[in-house]
Amino acid sequence: MTVRLTMLCASAADGGQDRLFGDYGSPGTPVTVALPPYAVALRGPSARCARTARALGVDATPEHALRGLDHGAWEGRTLADVAAEDPYGLSVWLTDPDAAPHGGETVRRLCRRTADWLGALPAGTGAVLAVVEESVVRAALVHALSLPVRSFRYLDVPSALTLTLRDGRWSARPAAPAAPRHRGAADGSALVAAPAVPVTRRHPCLTGRP
Repeated sequence: MTVRLTMLCASAADGGQDRLFGDYGSPGTPVTVALPPYAVALRGPSARCARTARALGVDATPEHALRGLDHGAWEGRTLADVAAEDPYGLSVWLTDPDAAPHGGETVRRLCRRTADWLGALPAGTGAVLAVVEESVVRAALVHALSLPVRSFRYLDVPSALTLTLRDGRWSARPAAPAAPRHRGAADGSALVAAPAVPVTRRHPCLTGRP
């Protein structure tokens, strides 16, 4: 059986050094892809995921396993603020997937629980739509592409991504931009072939992505 999972990124647009850690601010740039047909719609439990789903007209069920990375004591603070107060802690956190100087969740733990959720999807689930935080999309890519956890921060995450499980193996393709289409479109043409998801060498401090 085949499982098709389309993930829509709810994270706010990059704010450089003013970017906030955690579930703060409004949804980022609206997702400009046609929603594919889906049997199940899920979302992360954050208020931002809820707002994004409403903006897209999607009645999505909250899923605790799809929560974003827990930033602990850094929640609600800006990247610049944390860098000024704890530059060493921030540097370690950005380079070590097992570090949690903020007292929250490590990147490795996020990747593990996301992989566990993906592995628990029943083979007969069919098409699933999930509105999630950017960190969850990154973690899903690490698992689907069998990448080392250290690549987590270097992935160029698209606003919409389709993961397909076929014969026990995942493949990943970004969804192509398109005019809005009703979710019940029979031909599913929103999901077109696209290049593999690129891995860049941009450091999070340069992109402003906490």
